[in-house]
Amino acid sequence: MPHQDKAHGFSCSTCHAGDDTSNEQKDAHAGLISQPAHPASMAQTCGKCHPAQVAGVAQSIHFTLTHEVNLVRKAFGAKETLIALTQVPIADAPKNPLQLADDLLRRRCLRCHPYSSGDPYPLVGHGTGCAACHLDFTNGSPTSHTFLATPSDKQCLQCHYGNWVGTDYHGRFEHDFNEEYRTPYTSKEPFTRPYGVEFHQLTPDIHQQRGMICVDCHGGAELMNSRKDAAIHCQDCHLQESLASSLPFNVSRKEGRYLLHAKGDNLQHVIPLMRDPAHDAFNDQVTCQACHAQWAFNDTGTHLLRNDTTENDAFWRLTTQGSWEVEHILTYNQDPDASTTLAPIMRDKINGTEKKGIWHQGYTMRRWETVQLGRDADGRISVMRPILDLHLSWLDEEHKVRFDAIQAQTADKGLQPYTPHTTGSAGMFYRQRLQDFYRLEKKGKEGTTTGQQGKQ
Repeated sequence: MPHQDKAHGFSCSTCHAGDDTSNEQKDAHAGLISQPAHPASMAQTCGKCHPAQVAGVAQSIHFTLTHEVNLVRKAFGAKETLIALTQVPIADAPKNPLQLADDLLRRRCLRCHPYSSGDPYPLVGHGTGCAACHLDFTNGSPTSHTFLATPSDKQCLQCHYGNWVGTDYHGRFEHDFNEEYRTPYTSKEPFTRPYGVEFHQLTPDIHQQRGMICVDCHGGAELMNSRKDAAIHCQDCHLQESLASSLPFNVSRKEGRYLLHAKGDNLQHVIPLMRDPAHDAFNDQVTCQACHAQWAFNDTGTHLLRNDTTENDAFWRLTTQGSWEVEHILTYNQDPDASTTLAPIMRDKINGTEKKGIWHQGYTMRRWETVQLGRDADGRISVMRPILDLHLSWLDEEHKVRFDAIQAQTADKGLQPYTPHTTGSAGMFYRQRLQDFYRLEKKGKEGTTTGQQGKQ
């Protein structure tokens, strides 16, 4: 059968192998490649026609996740730097905090990467390898075999959901897991949560409101090759001097104005230039979002418990976990009509093997209205979030507490600089935000300032 995609108008066996001349399933499926775009197969399938792209993407941060992996591992004592998520060691029976963190990474955290097809929530399940971005999936299955030259935000949000950069671009802030703090209140009847957990609808990023999508700023050279020189910064589009010296890939000049050619709505947008005197006053001492972020992610105190027992009664209010595996086990085991008890088993998200113990997750507090400021590695005032405010515990199958709230070893309560995608007008209080930070910094305290609350 011809491929639905005109650009890939060839038989199924071109990518999936097998024998398309046989009418017998056994013979036709001999040597079948079920996931030809998977990292293990993409070189021999996608790479036949797209060798440069496949070679580049294999080294990209989307494939390796080196930043996230090494950030967590070093906070729990790692000395070496891994070059890919596949190098995270397997720790069946962790003997120290780092091995416990490795188990956490492999089985709870690394659900969103090209080796995994994600959780089976309606808008979360995705393809593997190249198909993660270039095929459209719904309910865990491809809606067609039409390959997307330009991924939409739907593809991006299949991994960038929950309280991670990307979902904030659309103004979404995930609810707390505890059912007493999740609204709106729902009936006990089953209902669909497209991303696993409900979310508050806050103010979307101004660029999203204007019709732009993720790839309008994050192009292929950045995403598929991780070229730092390809990453677009705010100044590249909004600073006159930057535009005069070099135009970004999707910007043109016409009649003295600069136009962005958006892939989201296929329109040309006039780019507003930085003219406020405040930009000259602060120059490179302050990042753009320190003033322009409307709200920010602040999940204070992320608590993670590996539970090897079958006793889950204490978690009856926390069955919604943002992890389908954990949610399924907790919900089933607390059903009074269930005739059996599901074993606490969770898959390794890199090699697919099942291992004893499930990882529960919870938070001390989840907030968005406070924009925290701090200094980044270059000394600039930046927005911060408590990414490494992590606490790991382990209860083994004999109910022995092996580790009790082991905390990541970081300064400033795990605060790390990040770029919230909640851009808007700096408003009338940005100076107060900075002044509060300077005052607190002078006193040697944590630089926390009050930001602007998003609309609900």
